[in-house]
Amino acid sequence: MEFAPKRGCPMCGIVSAAAAAATSPHSPSNPNTHEILWRDDNFTVYRETANPVSSKGHIVIVFNLHVPSIYTLSSSDLPLLVTLRDLSYRLLASLQTPSSPLSSPISSHPQGLLASRPDLRQTFRVGFITPPFKDNKIPVTDHLHAHAYILPADRMGWWRAVAYSSIAWYDVNDLIAEIREETTNNKVRSSTNNPRPIDFVPDAGARRGTADGVETTDPSLLVADPERGEANLLPPTPGSSRSGQHPGPSPDATIPHLRV
Repeated sequence: MEFAPKRGCPMCGIVSAAAAAATSPHSPSNPNTHEILWRDDNFTVYRETANPVSSKGHIVIVFNLHVPSIYTLSSSDLPLLVTLRDLSYRLLASLQTPSSPLSSPISSHPQGLLASRPDLRQTFRVGFITPPFKDNKIPVTDHLHAHAYILPADRMGWWRAVAYSSIAWYDVNDLIAEIREETTNNKVRSSTNNPRPIDFVPDAGARRGTADGVETTDPSLLVADPERGEANLLPPTPGSSRSGQHPGPSPDATIPHLRV
C-alpha cells in the first residue's frame, strides 16, 4: 500500500497512538504521549507543548498517511489543503478562546472560518518547512506535517527561526494559490488582507482536463467526510497518474501512485 506507515517514523507513531487511544479511551495514559487536539481520517493534530515557537499556541498537523513531502501533492489535493488550513485556524482560534467547542473543524460560516475572519491570516501562521531545512526541535523531514502557531513567535529563537523564515517556510495559502495558478485562470496570488471568492471554494482548481473534455485529474489523498458535504473527486481517466506532470510546487518531483 502506498504511503503506508513507516517503522520508526515519529509521526507515524503519533498517528498510531492517537488511533489506539480513540478506540480505547479508558486505557492508562502515557505521560510521554502528545496532547491530541483533533483526529479524523486525514489528519492527526497535536499541541506542541515541549518546544512551542509561540507562548500563545503552536500545533502540528500530521498527515495520517506517510506522505513524504509537499511535492507529492497534486491539484486534486487542493480540498485537502483547504481543509488543513481551515482546521488549523479553527484549532488555533480555540486555543485563544478555550471555551469554544471543537465539534467541527469548520466554522458555522457557510464559506468557512476564513470568510468570516479574514484577519486570521495576520494573526495565525500555517505552513510547511521545506527540506532540506527542518525544525531542529521536531526534526522529521520525510512524513508530511504542517505547523500552525499564533503570532508573535516569542519562543522561537534565532537559529530555529531560519526554518520558519521565508528561506524555508511555505505558507499554506501560497501553496494553494500556486497550484490554482497552474490549473485555472486565477493569476493573482492570495492576498493577506483581502481574500478573494476563489479562496472560499475548497475544490477550486482541483479538476483538470484537456480541451477535448478528457478528465486528467489525479487521485486525491483526501478521505472525504459526507457529513461535512465533502465528496471524492472523480477518478482519473486511463493514463493519468500521480507520477506524471502536475501543477504542484516542483514540476520535476517524482510523484508516487496513490494507494489502492
